[in-house]
Amino acid sequence: MDLNVYLSGEIHTDWRAKIMEGCKANNLSISFSSAITDHDASDAAGDVLGGEEKGFWRDHKSAKVNAIRTKTLIENCDVAIIRFGDKYKQWNAAFDAGYCAALDTPYITLHGEDIIHPLKEVDAAALAWATTPEQVVDVLKYVIGK
Repeated sequence: MDLNVYLSGEIHTDWRAKIMEGCKANNLSISFSSAITDHDASDAAGDVLGGEEKGFWRDHKSAKVNAIRTKTLIENCDVAIIRFGDKYKQWNAAFDAGYCAALDTPYITLHGEDIIHPLKEVDAAALAWATTPEQVVDVLKYVIGK
């Protein structure tokens, strides 16, 4: 079985690389996609449409340009991994989880035990909750049947 996996959420640690390396080490047939993880590039996505005087409108345009990528990749994935990190609130990750739930796209949450309570609704709709990238690899390995 081949899987198309979308990696969503926190951009300040190497969790994506750990999952991809773990899947490669286990010879799992998985293609990965993700939102743009360069924070400055993501914030500037709408700048190609012209400058804005107010930050709100710059963010608004960039969010819409980023949504073209995000929506397309989520709609075409087999499963999404939604990572919530410790340092920042990942509102975009919560939005992606809700979008997956609305589309009935399976997703796995990845976060520490310290934020179980604020993510209770997000985790309730997830098909698995992992605390480490290695656990995510193990779930994907099982799903593929290896």
